[in-house]
Parts: sequence; C-alpha cells; structure tokens
Amino acid sequence: MGHTSRVRCAPMSIAVVTGAGSGIGRSVALALAEAGWSVALAGRRADALAETAAALPSGDFLPVPTDVTSTEEVTALFAAVRDRYGRVDLLFNNAGTFAGGGVPVEDLDPDTWRAVVDVNLTGAFLCAQAAFRAMKDQTPQGGRIINNGSISAHVPRPHSIAYTATKHAMTGLTKSLSLDGRPYRIACGQLDIGNAATEMTARMQTGILQANGQLATEPVMDAADVAATVVHMAALPLEANVQFATVMATAMPYIGRG
Repeated sequence: MGHTSRVRCAPMSIAVVTGAGSGIGRSVALALAEAGWSVALAGRRADALAETAAALPSGDFLPVPTDVTSTEEVTALFAAVRDRYGRVDLLFNNAGTFAGGGVPVEDLDPDTWRAVVDVNLTGAFLCAQAAFRAMKDQTPQGGRIINNGSISAHVPRPHSIAYTATKHAMTGLTKSLSLDGRPYRIACGQLDIGNAATEMTARMQTGILQANGQLATEPVMDAADVAATVVHMAALPLEANVQFATVMATAMPYIGRG
C-alpha cells in the first residue's frame, strides 16, 4: 500500500488513540492508519469503536473498550497494546467531555465538575502515565505523546468553567511531561483545537453564546484538517517536537474574542 503523497510515517509506528469512537478521535485514527500506523482504538463504547474500525483502510488496528477514568482499564489498555505490538510509539490523548457547558458557574453541579475533571484531566494523566512507563521501558526507548488541548486553554467561552479549567491544566500536564520525558526520548506536545466539525460543536452552527451576551453562529472546519496536523506532529523524529500548535476554523471568533 503506497503513501507517497502523504506525510511520511515515523520509523516506529504503534499508536494509541483515546476517544477513538467518534469525532476528532475517529478522524485521527483514520488518518494515522492511512499513513501506515498500527492503531489501538480506545473508547468507552465497543459499538462506536467497531464503527471506527470499519471506516479504517485495510491495516492493523486493535479496538480496546476503555474508560480512561479507571486506572485498571487504562493499565489493561496499554498491556493489550504491548502484548499485541511489543511497544507504544504514540499516544494521542484525546478523550474529553464538555459536560456542564452552558451552565452558569453558580448553577454548576459539583458532581458534574468532578466528572469533567475525571475525564479531561485525570483520564489524560492516567493515559499519559501508562504511555510514559511503556515508552521509558521499551527498546528502543522513547515515544511521543500528543495531548488534545483546546483554544479554551487560552481563551474561555462563557459558562465553560469546568472544561476551560481542565484544558488550562492540560497545558501544565504537557509541559511537565515534556520536561520529565527528556532523559527517555519521550516528546510531548499539545494541539489546541478550535471549532472542528464534530457532534460536540454542532451548536456552533446554530448559535452559541458570545462574550458580549449575544448568540451567534460560528464557522467550523473539517476534523480531517485536525487529523492531518496530528499525523505531521507524529511523523517527526523524536529529536524534533511541535510543543504547542493551534488549529482552528480561520474565521472563528478567537483572535479578538470578547
């Protein structure tokens, strides 16, 4: 299967994609498979992972139903990948939720806050920790972690306190992983995404609250354009790293927001 027109694949190419059952995760899994990666598909729902697997080109993939908030299930995910492939070269740390979005801060249920932190932050940490352990122990040593941030890591939307706080925290996770990974050839970068067309952003095309209190529709971009950026970041040699990148719909209200 030739890929001369695509971004070259890394010399070692075993990828784990979380949140692979839909949206950006599915698009990234598809793009990585097209670029020649073997892809472990992680997500809560086995049926959604099966749909992603059915969309992949003929190639090597491993669906593993996983709740990223469970230490045991994350451990089992990476054990399954290492049992199948012998190593882990890439983690796209993508699983996330916008639960509680649109709710004023004074009305946000603390249980909803905890649920968002559990998925977006603790889940990202657990997956990064498991990937870090695998990458440190394997031969040849090293690998890459790409965290899915958000433009909310820089500029929040109204009524998004739980999501925004976790995405700010994701930036700290990325920086710490980058620093702690240096002795082991583990590179870590972050992709901050704005208005990719997925189920999560459907409301942006019908009207979403702006900083001035008005509702407005916003432009979106194809999730495949996000996936292309992940493939580019993943294909770099471990001596090079895209530390932070922002991919967004060109005309969305981000620059100058508020």
